[in-house]
Amino acid sequence: MGICGRKKSSLIIFFYILISVFVPWPIESCHPVDKTALLDFKKRVTSDPSNLLQTWTLTTDCCKSWEGIACESNGRVVNVSRPGLSSGDDFIIDTSISGTLSPSLSKLSFLELLDLSNLKDLTGPIPPEFGNLSRLIYLILDTNKLSGSIPVTFKNLDQLKKLYLSDNTLSGTIPSSIFENSFSLSELGLSANQFSGPIPSSIGSILSLTKLDMSQNKFSGSIPESIGRLKNLTYVDLSENKLSGKLPNSIGNLSQVVLMYLNQNQLKGKIPSSISGLSSLVFLRLSENKLSGSLPPSIGNLPKIQRLIFENNKLSGKLPATLGHLVTLTDMFFANNLFTGKIPSSFGDLQNLQTLDLSKNKLSGEIPHQLVKLVMLQTLDLSFNPLGLSKIPSWFKKLKVFHLILAKTGIKGKLPSWLASSSLSTLDLSNNGLTGKLPKWIGNMTSLSFLNLSNNAFHSSIPDEFRNLSLLMDLDLQSNKFSGNLKAIFSKNFQDPLGRYNSINLAYNMFNGPLDENSGNEPVMTSIVSLSLSHNPLTGHIPKSLGNLTSLQEIKLAENGLTGEIPTEFGNCKELKTILLSNNKLGGAIPAEVLNLKDLQEFDVSGNRLTGRIPPHKANIPKSAFLGNHGLCGAPLPPCKHT
Repeated sequence: MGICGRKKSSLIIFFYILISVFVPWPIESCHPVDKTALLDFKKRVTSDPSNLLQTWTLTTDCCKSWEGIACESNGRVVNVSRPGLSSGDDFIIDTSISGTLSPSLSKLSFLELLDLSNLKDLTGPIPPEFGNLSRLIYLILDTNKLSGSIPVTFKNLDQLKKLYLSDNTLSGTIPSSIFENSFSLSELGLSANQFSGPIPSSIGSILSLTKLDMSQNKFSGSIPESIGRLKNLTYVDLSENKLSGKLPNSIGNLSQVVLMYLNQNQLKGKIPSSISGLSSLVFLRLSENKLSGSLPPSIGNLPKIQRLIFENNKLSGKLPATLGHLVTLTDMFFANNLFTGKIPSSFGDLQNLQTLDLSKNKLSGEIPHQLVKLVMLQTLDLSFNPLGLSKIPSWFKKLKVFHLILAKTGIKGKLPSWLASSSLSTLDLSNNGLTGKLPKWIGNMTSLSFLNLSNNAFHSSIPDEFRNLSLLMDLDLQSNKFSGNLKAIFSKNFQDPLGRYNSINLAYNMFNGPLDENSGNEPVMTSIVSLSLSHNPLTGHIPKSLGNLTSLQEIKLAENGLTGEIPTEFGNCKELKTILLSNNKLGGAIPAEVLNLKDLQEFDVSGNRLTGRIPPHKANIPKSAFLGNHGLCGAPLPPCKHT
């Protein structure tokens, strides 16, 4: 070959080198096995309204073009992430996918992350073949409609760090074997399913576990003693199950736990003294159980605790003085137990306390004046205790609380005048022996949003100054001897959007005269849900304007002296569930629009002068609700006579 020939060959070789460097060959990097597996999952999707899988096509590269897919350099898929809820700097996607989980996803043998959470409508079982995903680190399938049980093959997922199956309809027992090899698992979420049976004791093998959520299921049996081995646990939620037995002593070994929820179970016995070992604990909720016995004095050794919620148990004995050592405590909810004795004076040392709820116990004796030191206190509820107060202690005026609840604590006499200068939002002094007039200075309590003076012995009309309670939304004055008209109540001031009534209960008093025809047109009444005026010597017609109260769910006007007809306008109150008009002097027919309100559950017009046929209705209303109206006929009363 000559010199020219050699030059020509060199140029051709150089040209091919250029082509190979600058023009990529159409070779797909996505492994065909993985692509087929993913397309098989897409084939089982019956609805994809937001096109989450739109880019998953046969003619494109799953590693380069498919959204939600990540691959290694060898073309094997390692991440599949198509959650229904996701967000970026300037967007939020909240969508769904309908379909089932394909067993073929188990062929993604290099898969490390599978996130199909929050797709809402994925149904069917979790394929047992998923147990073959030996490299899987994150499995996130929560917030779907998956059913069936957890596959026993999950015992093979020994690399798994996070497993989230919450908010599905999964059921059955938890195979104990799946925890025995879960040495890497740090987060386990099984909440809001229908799992049953015991919590396997093998859970104590997951030594790396930091977060455990098995709440809102049907787990039964005892909390396993082995839970105390989980020394890295920071969050545990076993609430809303059917767990029974005692709290294990080993619970005190969980020194890293910050949040613990064991509420709404059937736990019994004493709170163990080992509870003092929970040295990182900030929030503890044991409410709604059957716990009994005295609180251990060691409970005062929780250095970081902020909230103790023990309400609705059977705890008894004296409150330990050591509770006063919990200087980080912000909220103490001990209501509805059987605690006795005095409130410890050491409670005055709880310098960060914002809520103290000791209601519905058997506490007695003087309220310690040391509580005046609680400068952060916002809510004080000592109601329904046999404290025998006689009067509200004068030092209470130094408290800066917003919510004062002293129902049934033995208070007598008149309302203390220092209340006029308080900043109370809630005042409940019901079920006591208070007497005298409702003072004019009540109008100075302009921060009130909730006022309950029911079941006392007040006797007066409502002063005009009452109109100044422009933030008041809930009023309960039932079972007193209040008299006069209701104008000051029904036409009080308000501060939009606050101060419109939510509920008014004036039953069992001596209010008299007719109801103002415009009562239902008053702006302060537009949002009212419950109105009870029963057992008052009221006269006149039921105002038609009450039919404008479209948020009204219950109206009680029984045992009054009301005349006229039942307003057809009540049919406009589409949310009405309860209508009680018994034992008045009402006449005319029962309006069909009223009896056929869609949500009507309770209806009583007995003991009136109603006439005509009872309109056909769907609500299940007993015969007794119509008795005492001699002119009424038709089901459920005897049929009407044809004339």
